[in-house]
Amino acid sequence: MTVVDPETQAGWVPEAEEDDAEDMPLSMRLSIADTLTLGNATCGFMAVYFTTTGILIPHLTGSDESGMARHSAATAVILMLMAAVFDLFDGLVARKLRSSPMGAELDNLSDLISFGLAPAYFVLVYGMVADDAHQRVSALAAIVVLLAVVLRLARFSCVTLKDGMFQGMPSPFGALTVVSIVLLELPFVPTLLAIVGVAWLMVSRVEYPKPRGVLAVAMLSWIVSAMGLLAAWAFDAPGGQLLLQTGCALQVVLGAVIPLFATARRVNTFRDNRRESRAAQLP
Repeated sequence: MTVVDPETQAGWVPEAEEDDAEDMPLSMRLSIADTLTLGNATCGFMAVYFTTTGILIPHLTGSDESGMARHSAATAVILMLMAAVFDLFDGLVARKLRSSPMGAELDNLSDLISFGLAPAYFVLVYGMVADDAHQRVSALAAIVVLLAVVLRLARFSCVTLKDGMFQGMPSPFGALTVVSIVLLELPFVPTLLAIVGVAWLMVSRVEYPKPRGVLAVAMLSWIVSAMGLLAAWAFDAPGGQLLLQTGCALQVVLGAVIPLFATARRVNTFRDNRRESRAAQLP
């Protein structure tokens, strides 16, 4: 606000108001990493939007536009993949630059939207539109997925883990695995059991490596490849259906195999420690 001096008729701005931006509490300032985190939340919300408008509403209104449903399903999953990219980069940027005091809370809330609500809603809609699905059972499976992500994120906030490892399947990886299971179009019972299995892995104590260095590059490459597979499927490219199912199957296999490698490594470490302790006890 400009104040006019009655003697000089000159305008001036109070110094306190000039410094309002600088006096903003640190907890209210957004960093670059926080902006990426908000992009994560936006992608999750838009995935729910496309799942509703492109799949659920046409089904409820009796529309026969299967192409629209395919495009919308692909768009929803691509948005979840984009959310995973934002989630990957916000952590990298926060470590390289800085993170605000509310960065961790923003990250958990955004992950809940993109990797909890969005995939759970995808499962729910699948139960409503699939021919052999049971709506109420699918709703229960969707709740299980959502609660698994809630419990996982809550545990992540209050449990200190060793560097470089996650306890339980990371929620972005779990969300993409759940969606892959649905897109495989397996019979209802195997689909349901696989979804519940992924939910169990998210709250389990099975160790998963954090995506850093070479692993982060590999994860980013896999996400980009998955986007390409979804686009080929959405536009009905030759072999698009087969490519998509191959990619979804590989995602599910990775979700099951990675814990086996982690378990094998722990067993080998335990054996090595026992050998060293026995060697130390020898005269």
